[in-house]
Parts: sequence; C-alpha cells; structure tokens
Amino acid sequence: MSRKRALISDAFNLKKRRNGPADIKSSLEYLMTLFPRKLFNDALPQIVLKHQLYSIHSDKTLVDKEVQNKMRERGDLLMFQLGFDAEAFGLVFTSDYKAKVLVGEEGKTTRATVERFLEKVVSACTDLSFTKDKMLKEFLFTDSEIRQLVKSGVLTVRDAGSWWLSIPNSGKFTKYFIKRKAVLSMVKKSKYGEVLKAEIEERRTNSQVKFHMKYHIHDIVGAELVEIPTTSGTLLR
Repeated sequence: MSRKRALISDAFNLKKRRNGPADIKSSLEYLMTLFPRKLFNDALPQIVLKHQLYSIHSDKTLVDKEVQNKMRERGDLLMFQLGFDAEAFGLVFTSDYKAKVLVGEEGKTTRATVERFLEKVVSACTDLSFTKDKMLKEFLFTDSEIRQLVKSGVLTVRDAGSWWLSIPNSGKFTKYFIKRKAVLSMVKKSKYGEVLKAEIEERRTNSQVKFHMKYHIHDIVGAELVEIPTTSGTLLR
C-alpha cells in the first residue's frame, strides 16, 4: 500500500451515511454551512466541491446521479468547472448564485444583460460551457453582450469561441482553497503521518489556512488525497 498522508477518522465523524436523495441533499446542505461567507464579505454564494460529498457517501455513482441528473435538472443546483483542477467541480444552489450575482450587478450598466442571462441561460440550461454559436443563435446574445457577461464574471473564457459558466469574484476562493496543501502538510508532519481530528482541529493554523478545518477535511478525504484502510476502520492515510 502506498503511504499517503493519514488522519485518524473516528474523531472526524465521517460515518458513511445512508445513500439516498434526501440524505445526499442533507449532506450538501451541511457542507454548505462550512463555507466561510464572512471571509468573502458575503459576496460569494456558498460553494461545495462535488467530491466533498464522496467523503460522506461511499456510492459515488449515486451521488453523481442525484447531483447531475436530478438536482441540476430540476434547476435547484448549478455546477461549475473550477479552473485549478480539471476534476474539481463546484456546486452552488441556483437561488444563492442568482442572488449574489444580482447584488454584485447593482448600479452597473451590465445588469440588464446579466439578468437576461440568468433567466434565459442559467434557469434553462445545465451546460457547464457555451459556444459562441450557441450564445448567438440559440440564446440570441450579441457579441457586445457576451463581452458584458465576461466582464461581469458570469462567463469566463474557456478557449477561442467558448466560455465556462462561472462565479463572479471566485478567484479569491480558489486562492484560499488550494491552501489544502497546508492541511496535508500538517498531517504529513504528524507522528507516523497520522493524526486525530480533535488534535488537528485544536492546532493553531497558520495564516495560509483560511477555511474551516472541516471544509478542508471533507475535501482531502473526498478527493482521496488521504485514505481510510478498511481493516482498521479508523485511519486516513
């Protein structure tokens, strides 16, 4: 077995929950509460990484089905490709996203275009990205309006002629999120490369770690940056 960083998971309360739609939604709502709104002056919607749900639910297929085929199809949830990792997908409740975007657009000349984008595109389409052809011909936005959407932050360039759906002002989130490395380093430097959750939570974190420790823990567990040998049932390694 390759030696990965290890955590003692008993104290993490990472008991695998029952896998069902209601349970997955509850888990998502719980993870949302760990998002540090004040850190971003309440300017960002609550963001959860899809893989954080895997730290709670062992059936990844069911999680993906509930998130992608049901919650997104119902229009309850939006998903974003986060630029720092091709496998990192952010989840945001649609109502929260729209509310934060509109607050950020108050008094701006781009507001009318953004409002139309939220209603015509965000409310009706589950695509993660959009081609210029689709924006022009299906959604009937002009080149000038597309530039306004990029300026407002609801679109970000994917490549020539296409854009990702994006979260305005999320650069700071990415900057702080990738400080997960500091948390992994704390585990690695612990005796035997293992640490109790209670112990790591009590440690004084350095200035690099801005998020709630539990937020980072659900991230590194769900992303399989640490592992839990089933023989012991208590060790993240």
